[in-house]
Amino acid sequence: MQSIRLAADCFAFYEINMAKSATIFAQSQQPLTMALLVLPHASILEVASTLDPLRAANRHLGHEAYRWRVVSPGGAPVPLTCGIELPSSGPLAGAEGADALVVIAGYRQSEVATKPLLRDLRRLAPRFHAIGGIDAGSWVLARAGLLDGQRATVHWEDLEDFAASFPDIEVLPDRFVLSGRYFTAGGAAPASDLMLHLIRSRHGVATALQVAASFVTTPRPGQEPQVTTTRPDPRLDPRVAAAIARMEARLETPEPVAETAAVLHLSPRRLEQLFRANLGLTPAAYALSLRLQAARRLLSDTRHPLAEIALRTGFSGAATLSRAFARAFGVPPSALRRRF
Repeated sequence: MQSIRLAADCFAFYEINMAKSATIFAQSQQPLTMALLVLPHASILEVASTLDPLRAANRHLGHEAYRWRVVSPGGAPVPLTCGIELPSSGPLAGAEGADALVVIAGYRQSEVATKPLLRDLRRLAPRFHAIGGIDAGSWVLARAGLLDGQRATVHWEDLEDFAASFPDIEVLPDRFVLSGRYFTAGGAAPASDLMLHLIRSRHGVATALQVAASFVTTPRPGQEPQVTTTRPDPRLDPRVAAAIARMEARLETPEPVAETAAVLHLSPRRLEQLFRANLGLTPAAYALSLRLQAARRLLSDTRHPLAEIALRTGFSGAATLSRAFARAFGVPPSALRRRF
């Protein structure tokens, strides 16, 4: 009962602090039709997180309150990151007649969101009551010029690059954001939170909580950060969790282990003991792994020069990063970039 009350409080808090400015986020008994434009290399989890809450809402309501169709750039089945092809009912033009258009994208959005597709998005946009972007879908909407002057979010790994690329957009680190007739979510779990908020707005908190319970989850408010400093795994020592949070926040300027330990009122030796017991690594090794993982993501997902990636991940230069990268992953950064 306590968890239900807390979830209800979250919904009420979010409703008070975020105006339901998009027309679909308002109480209504009218069926809502959503068209999902799914781009190649999107995640199946993001598609499911968008559609399954709507399906479950229909089940709990006992009627077809939500309808949907999946479209793709050329109308063909969409290859997803897991290797499965998602069936499509047709090209983007098939989205016409829907109340809302949701763009779901993941890797390589700059390649799959072609100029003709962006042109068609701009042309069709006025025909929908609301338009949304999930994960890299925010990039696609922004590249089409649809988010200028709006607030928006994107996956947390892309927040810095997204803000630099689109200075006319107010970029927020929130799980999901409503702005006028536009809505954006930072990934799969935030997409589920967004759909629960939609259900709550149209059909009430009880229905939204029933849908959340179907998936054994708790709704989270949109303005909650995508990445928090608290670790959800109760098996992790809180002192280790606090140290990891500091490491994650300081990838560009890593601090010495002794300084991290001092902030936590521990000796460096004690902090190392805790890390070995919890993670099987020393604090320094774990911090290095975080920086190298960030470098690998930037190498595969962006076109930033190696020297810039080195600086953004706390290495003194490209050569230093290359040596550490090759030791950790068995190939130099140049080989990884060629692969992608």
